[in-house]
Formats: sequence, structure tokens, C-alpha cells
Amino acid sequence: MFRRTAGVIALTLLAACGAEDRTGQPETDTTATTGQSVQETSTAAATTTATSGGTLSAMSPEDKEFVVKAGMGGLFEVQSGTLALQKASSAEVKTFAQRMVTDHGKANAELAQLATTKGLALATELDGDTQEAYEHLASLSGAEFDKAYMQHMVEDHGKAVADFDKASTSSSDADLKAWAGKTLPTLREHETMAKDIARKM
Repeated sequence: MFRRTAGVIALTLLAACGAEDRTGQPETDTTATTGQSVQETSTAAATTTATSGGTLSAMSPEDKEFVVKAGMGGLFEVQSGTLALQKASSAEVKTFAQRMVTDHGKANAELAQLATTKGLALATELDGDTQEAYEHLASLSGAEFDKAYMQHMVEDHGKAVADFDKASTSSSDADLKAWAGKTLPTLREHETMAKDIARKM
């Protein structure tokens, strides 16, 4: 009787130990797997952050300022050009305005794509001086609008040509430097056209 009871107890203890081992082992494996997953996720996040940081740091503060300024200027050219198509009384002014919408619309899209690759986002709405200038133009009509609009175009393109000329020669970002150089001839053409039309106002 004693032997049979001892045998039962021994079997029970062995079964209990086996169950503990089987239960414990998966828990240990799960912890190890989870730890590895967390480590891989952290490494991936760090790589992404480092890559993003590297992209941003590759562009100098001056280049970033140029991108923001060029983006806002281009947005104003498109929106004021659209306004001129509606309010201008001169056919020549309307023709010029259409060039602004088309050319600057294309340049804006190119700049937006370039900015995205550098981790920057362009403004989608006018602000500050550009918004004030737009509102002033919107309050005018007829010949008065034509004159004010073309005066803005002369001044704006004069500044833009200077900024793009500088960026095309001294930008530390190769992509931005190439884009500025490619866009500059069109801006020079716009400036010449604006001056010619403004003289007739």
C-alpha cells in the first residue's frame, strides 16, 4: 500500500514539474520574441529619425528661408493672376496674368515636390504682406486694378530674380540650386514683360 501510494505521489510530482516546464518555456520564448520585436522596432524608428534628421540638416537655414519665401511668392503670383483674369480690363494684362498662373503653377508644383524630399512643407494660404497685397488688389477694379497689379508684378519679379539668382549660385543644396537655376530664366522673362506692360499703364 505504501509503495503504491508513493508511486502515485511520484508520478503526480513529475507531471506537475513537466507542466510547469511546458508552461514556463513558452513564456520565456514569448518574452524573448517580444524583446527582439521591440528592439527591431526601436532600431527602425531610430533609423527613420536619423534619416529624416540628416535630410533636414543637409539644407542650410538660408536655403530653408529661400524655399519658404519662394513658395509664398509663387502662391501669390498664382492667386493674384487668377484674380487679374477676373478683374483686369486690359487684354494684355489678362494675357500676362494667364502666364503667371501657368508658369508659377508649374514652378510651385516642382518646388513643393522638392520641399517634400527635404522634409519641408510649403504654405497653402497667403499670409502677412502677401495677404494684404491680395486684399488690396481685390478692392480695385478696371484701369486702377491693372496699374496696381502690374506694379506689384514689377516689384515682385525684381525681388524674385535677385533671390533666385543668388540661390542658383550660392545654395548649398544641389537640388535647390539646380531648380533655382532652371526657373530663373522664366522669372527674368516675366520681369521684362511686366516692365513693358507697366510702362503703358
